[in-house]
Amino acid sequence: MMQKRPRQYEEYAYVLDYLPEERKITRGRIKYSPIVQAIGASYFTLLELIAKPNVPISLEERVYIGKGYRDKIAHVKGKLNYSELTSTAKSELPHVLEIIVKNKEKYFVNFFNKAGPITPRLHALELLPGVGKKTMWEIIEERKKKPFVSFEDISNRVSIPNVVKLLAKRIEQELIGGEKYYLFVRRSIEGNR
Repeated sequence: MMQKRPRQYEEYAYVLDYLPEERKITRGRIKYSPIVQAIGASYFTLLELIAKPNVPISLEERVYIGKGYRDKIAHVKGKLNYSELTSTAKSELPHVLEIIVKNKEKYFVNFFNKAGPITPRLHALELLPGVGKKTMWEIIEERKKKPFVSFEDISNRVSIPNVVKLLAKRIEQELIGGEKYYLFVRRSIEGNR
């Protein structure tokens, strides 16, 4: 009998957009609450958050959204689709993804060291933008000699000039949706977002 995996929640999120006053009508009353669009720092979950009133929040700021006391966020309103992001959030996303990727360097370097085939004809490394068969084999041969230890090590040993941008672009593609395979973003139950 297969056991259910425990649900994993985001502890921190990065602010993509801050909307100081969203109008909400509840039981005939108009209530204003500040809304934050953010991306989770661990699982790349797009989120809508309700900010505490009169608390300054900046774009690209890392905010705590886990259990317990939150200094800036009142509560998590729910998940978002990429299409529900504001134009500001969409334009901030690539830069924020680069910040997250840099902060998770060890995780992504491990991906380069361990990635394997997805199908008999497709390798996980080939899903990265700009990585074809030639570069994939170059990565595999280099990691056989010695595992990669950093993004700089990957760039020095393989013909990938900016590993961080490459990974951020792949994550953004997965967030937009429509991908057949997902490497880093959890696919929603409802289907591709």
